[in-house]
Amino acid sequence: MLALWVVVLLSGAAVLALLYQGSAIVLAYQMARLEPESPDVGPRDRPRVSVVVAARNEEDALPATLDTLLAQTYPDLEVLVVEDGSTDRTKEVIDARAPRVRRVDPPPLPAGWTGKNWACWTGAREATGEWLLFLDADVRTVPTAVASVLDWAVRERADLASIAPRIETVGFWERVVLPFFVQLTLLVFRASHVNRDRSKTAMANGQFWMTPRSTYFALGGHEAIRGTVQEDVAIARRFRSAGRRLRIAWAPRIAVTRMYRDRHEMFEGLLKNLSGRDHDAPHLAADVAGVTGFYLLPLGLLPFALATGGNPVLLGLGAFLYVGLFGKHVAFSRSLGTPGRYGLLYPLAAGFFVVLFATGVGRHLRRRPVEWKGRPYPIQN
Repeated sequence: MLALWVVVLLSGAAVLALLYQGSAIVLAYQMARLEPESPDVGPRDRPRVSVVVAARNEEDALPATLDTLLAQTYPDLEVLVVEDGSTDRTKEVIDARAPRVRRVDPPPLPAGWTGKNWACWTGAREATGEWLLFLDADVRTVPTAVASVLDWAVRERADLASIAPRIETVGFWERVVLPFFVQLTLLVFRASHVNRDRSKTAMANGQFWMTPRSTYFALGGHEAIRGTVQEDVAIARRFRSAGRRLRIAWAPRIAVTRMYRDRHEMFEGLLKNLSGRDHDAPHLAADVAGVTGFYLLPLGLLPFALATGGNPVLLGLGAFLYVGLFGKHVAFSRSLGTPGRYGLLYPLAAGFFVVLFATGVGRHLRRRPVEWKGRPYPIQN
């Protein structure tokens, strides 16, 4: 028979894991949600908006992104694509849409800069709009996207406004891993707290974010965070430190993106983001322990109870954990547009991140860079 202290300890750990995982749902419900405007809503004398798209080897995704930008109802829109040394047909994709889309060829990448930051900084300096919209090359938008987000930013008096598009999941690994990734993002960054002006929480979504041109340059823009891999978070922290107002909203009906095409691309893309100063070896080791402890070990409670004589408290709690945790992941997958059955595979997603974080630990200890789109991303001190 199990000692009382063992039952109490295991029960407490199980409840803690359930509360921690459940907080992702609370944070998701707290997120502001932005809907697209009617094409006829809003004043016609809006300020000029310059869209800056950094594109490197994006011949597959870029055509749809540009075509949806060219279909925008916004009356004064400038579209610039910074062609960042692609080795595929990205340049031809851009030029086929000239003169409505302007191609910008940046100077050679300076030492100490990441490619995306250099491309965004180059595009921003070429732009003429009063507002700058930084858009990833794989984000498709509805016709009223620019108007909807700008009007929302103006209403909220935001200095930096970003949205979270719907993440399109096509392949098996995308459907298993990305809903889990969204939950981790909500928990790590406490995304819904960004909209609280007195909060110290700061993040933005680099896929789609807007700022007044004057504010961007006053705070140093991408030049100020030139070597940072997670440039969106770094920019948001800089804005927050300067006392500027941040806003973020979930906008699945305004924009959609397919982040990764296969498991290898997804692993390398997420691993690249672990190069920054916030992701040193001790922090990544703690991430391994956290994902293991909060997402995988709780699933062992029911088998443990069965194997040790069937303590009724542990049996009941273990069964409740199975229903609650798997049910939560199914519901979360469905809320993101992924078939709910993939939520039943969340232990596989957790295992993916354990391997990812452990690989990051090894990279930091050996100081080995990761390569993304033909460029190395060295470990940052």
